[in-house]
Amino acid sequence: MSAEDASGRSERTLVLENTVGEWMAVDHLSDALNTLKTHEGVGQRECSVKATKIISELLRVFKEHGYVKDFVFNDDGRGGFYTVILDGRINNCGVIKPRFAVKRNEWAEKEQEFIPGVGVGLLIISTPEGITTNREAEKKKIGGRLLAYVY
Repeated sequence: MSAEDASGRSERTLVLENTVGEWMAVDHLSDALNTLKTHEGVGQRECSVKATKIISELLRVFKEHGYVKDFVFNDDGRGGFYTVILDGRINNCGVIKPRFAVKRNEWAEKEQEFIPGVGVGLLIISTPEGITTNREAEKKKIGGRLLAYVY
C-alpha cells in the first residue's frame, strides 16, 4: 500500500514529518497591527485582535497618543480578544523585526529609519521600565528594544 524509502519508512510517514516540519510560528503582534492597518485603510471603525499582554500595552500606548479611540477586552473562553474602536488616524503601522536594541543616544537615527518625518509618528519600544514610546524613553534617557512603529 505505502511505498518505502531506503530507511524503511513508508511514504505516508515522510509526508507527515514534512507537514509537521513546515509549521510556522504565529506573531500575534504582527497580526494585530496588520488588522488595525487594513481596517483603517478600508474605513471601518471597529476591529477585533487577539488578546495578549504585549498587545494590551501597545493598545494602551495607541490610545494615550490618539491613534485609537478605545479598546475593550472580551473573554471568549479561549484567551480572549480586544474590540478596538478606530479613530481613522493610522496611516501605517507594523512590527520591527528583528527587535533591534537601541541605546539611549540613538533615538534620532532610529526615528529617521522608521518614521517618515520629525514628530509625525511613534516608535513603540520595550524598556526595563515597560512598554513605552521613543519620546518618553528619550526624556528618561533609557534605551530598549524596538517593537513597532505607527504614523
